[in-house]
Amino acid sequence: MTGKDIIKITLNLVVVYLIGGFILAFVYANASPKIFKNNEEAEKKALKILMPDADTIDKAGDWSIHDKHAKYFAAKKGGETVGYVIQSFGKGYSSYINTFIATDKEFKVQKINVLSHGETPGLGDEIEADWFKDQFKGKSVEHLKVIKGETKDDIQAISGATISSRAVSEDAVKNGVAFLIRTVKEGGTTDVKQQH
Repeated sequence: MTGKDIIKITLNLVVVYLIGGFILAFVYANASPKIFKNNEEAEKKALKILMPDADTIDKAGDWSIHDKHAKYFAAKKGGETVGYVIQSFGKGYSSYINTFIATDKEFKVQKINVLSHGETPGLGDEIEADWFKDQFKGKSVEHLKVIKGETKDDIQAISGATISSRAVSEDAVKNGVAFLIRTVKEGGTTDVKQQH
């Protein structure tokens, strides 16, 4: 193989890589707005499921937990605030658990929805089970603690997945509700960084 052959092959590879790069950039430029719009639509649906009686659910601000960007929303019916929804993250056994929490205007939890996680299948993924999520209804921030064994006042741990249970209850939900109380009720700062 001569020096000319090596230069020829190198130039061909550079051209192929450049063309591939332009194709990827073109596809990304066209797909990115569609992905963004689809994510917005999915978020609107998730919010409506959490606050079905609200006429409007508008973004009220941003906050950060575990260095993750999150949002919170005010839900209104007939122009009056009926509750809030906050996105929060809990540090689980093998992932950060992305959670939406709906509260009434007294900041009692009405419903939670686990949006995404990477917890252990068959154990930690029980955080998505209705029996676990239904325990949060009506709980104030003081009762968002995990108990091993049966409880009516607090949150019963998932057997074999206490870390995941605590990540949702004592990290994501409790910190999210506490942030709402500080920010909305007590007029505190909206730029809070929660870290554990």
